[in-house]
Amino acid sequence: MTPRLTGVGMGPGDPELVTVKAVRVLREAAVVVVPVLDSGETGRAEATVLHHVAGAAAKVERVVFALNEREDRARREAAWDAAGARVAELLREHGSVAFATIGDPNVYSTFTYLAQTLAPLVPGLVVETVPGITAMQDLAARSGTVLAEGTEPLTLVPVTAGAEVLRDALAGPGTVVAYKFGRLAEQVAAALRDTGRDSSAVWGSALGLPDEQIRPAGHPLTGPLPYLSTLIAPATRTRRGGKL
Repeated sequence: MTPRLTGVGMGPGDPELVTVKAVRVLREAAVVVVPVLDSGETGRAEATVLHHVAGAAAKVERVVFALNEREDRARREAAWDAAGARVAELLREHGSVAFATIGDPNVYSTFTYLAQTLAPLVPGLVVETVPGITAMQDLAARSGTVLAEGTEPLTLVPVTAGAEVLRDALAGPGTVVAYKFGRLAEQVAAALRDTGRDSSAVWGSALGLPDEQIRPAGHPLTGPLPYLSTLIAPATRTRRGGKL
């Protein structure tokens, strides 16, 4: 059997925001790997799997990743190596493995690093992905914010790259989306003010979950906020179809 690794997008948290294909792949999988910070926790991805798949607890495998490690590269890569070794074992045993990840497996996902780690460990490995709804799409829907019209660009910035990267994006045209900005909320607020984007920006966290927070346009950003906060600063639009 050809070894096969499938990254499955679980969306931003709301279990209803999962595709029919994702549910089918999870139900057919012999084992479903979920990334966690600690082997004792039930993360968002696992909670969504359990919501959709009867008896999933018996086939879910928690694999520890240094998900929030930004400074210690050695620790981060050691976690990737350990996770890769474990998933390689599962692939040899089962032939195919599904990897459930929040959001989309091709957008700032741990799945990317796992697939790269496994390539030299599992000869002939086939890597596939099932797309998932992203946090920016969910926040846009819940807040009534249009992400892009006509010829407008749409820029996605992880604020882990620094607030100046976001500031540069805000100074340009089109809609800007910021991910993972909670720890730098004050710097993000300053960038919005300095670029005249503060009156239209919306932000949210824990979308679709009991502790969901969504702040409407113009609401001041004050920190600290949850790490996985999402911000949308929409493009300026003066008339219908003006950007066509």
